[in-house]
Amino acid sequence: MNLFTIGFTKKTAESFFGKLKRSGAKRVVDVRLNNVSQLAGFAKRNDLEFFLREVCDIGYVHLPELAPTQDILDEYKKNKGDWMVYERKFLDLMRKREIEKRIPPETLADGCLLCSEDKPHHCHRRLVAEYLKEHWGTIDIKHLV
Repeated sequence: MNLFTIGFTKKTAESFFGKLKRSGAKRVVDVRLNNVSQLAGFAKRNDLEFFLREVCDIGYVHLPELAPTQDILDEYKKNKGDWMVYERKFLDLMRKREIEKRIPPETLADGCLLCSEDKPHHCHRRLVAEYLKEHWGTIDIKHLV
C-alpha cells in the first residue's frame, strides 16, 4: 500500500496541488486537529475539499483521531517544547487510541496524510505513517516535499 504525506505551508497552491496530482494519491487524509484556521489559506477544510475535487479529482476525509490533542500540540508549539517529548506523547496517544485497529487500511490506501508542517521531519504525519507501517507492515511511505 502506498501512503503519501504532505504539508501545505511554504507551498504555493500550484506546487501543492501539482505534487498531489502527480503522486497518484486517491484521497487526502487530513490529520490536523483544526482544519478551519484562517492561517490555512487554500487548505481550509471546505476550500481544500473543493480544490482537491476540481483540480486533482482526489477525495478528502478528515480524521482528527490521527491528530495530537490540543494539550500535546500547545506544549510543543506554543511553549516551544522538546520534539522528543512531543513524539513520545503522540506515539503513546496513538497506542491508547489503537489507531491501527480503528482506521480501516482501505481508508489510507493510496491516501496522502495532510498537515501544515512544510517537511515531515518534525511532523506528526510522519509519526502516523511510521506507526501504521510498524503495525500493518505493507506500507510504502512517500513524503511529498
